[in-house]
Amino acid sequence: MTAPTINGTRYPQPIEDLLPAARGLDLPEGQRFPSRNRLMREFRIGAPKAGELLALLKAEPTAPPADSTAPDPADAPTVPEPAPPVEPDPTPAPEITTAEPDAEATPVSRPDTPTPPLTPAPVRSAVVWPVVLLALPAFVAIWSGWVGLGGLTGFGVVHPLPGIWDSFSINSAITLPIGVETYGAYALYVWLSGRVPQRARRFAKWSAIASLLVGALGQVAYHLLEAAGVTAAPWWITTAVACLPVAVLGMGAALAHLVRTHD
Repeated sequence: MTAPTINGTRYPQPIEDLLPAARGLDLPEGQRFPSRNRLMREFRIGAPKAGELLALLKAEPTAPPADSTAPDPADAPTVPEPAPPVEPDPTPAPEITTAEPDAEATPVSRPDTPTPPLTPAPVRSAVVWPVVLLALPAFVAIWSGWVGLGGLTGFGVVHPLPGIWDSFSINSAITLPIGVETYGAYALYVWLSGRVPQRARRFAKWSAIASLLVGALGQVAYHLLEAAGVTAAPWWITTAVACLPVAVLGMGAALAHLVRTHD
């Protein structure tokens, strides 16, 4: 006889659910209780649980079979019934192994089993050395274009330390590529880094775009004037180029102040 199970599975069952099934087991004639080994085989439980189930069966009161010819129990003297001796079962207890669930059985989730954390795959940073190859020819073209436009708009060799170092001279046209393009690259970095306050990021975004557009217009203006053989730029181009160092100074100071403040 196969004992009933819970939900049709073979997982361990409570003693309370096994007790009614244990009462209904077919026993040989003259045997009042099933042996511990049979309980273990029938219900696929361990020795401690089978012993506990057997003890509960023996603790339940049992009524003697009714006999019409027997004398009235009230007339007979009450004699305590001796407890039946517990005979050791010579059959060795089978080794209990955890039965694997059937393929058709519904898997039982175990919420107490910790789920191992997922290890994220290492992320490799993108290489930046190709930027150097891109920047070298751009640097040569931008530098020559700004210096040439500076020469057409009045920038040239000056002596910044008169009376102190008269022989020291510098071409002021180099201030255009250094100021405009350097600020554009720095503002672009601040904008894309995302590590500055929102006001500083917004200012860096629009000033970087404006700086790159001015740089592109400066290159266009120089090449058009050079191709046309112009030796002196028109007054409106000269005015715009002359204001660039002052504009770069103001935007650089403002951006440096914003990146150190909070919203």
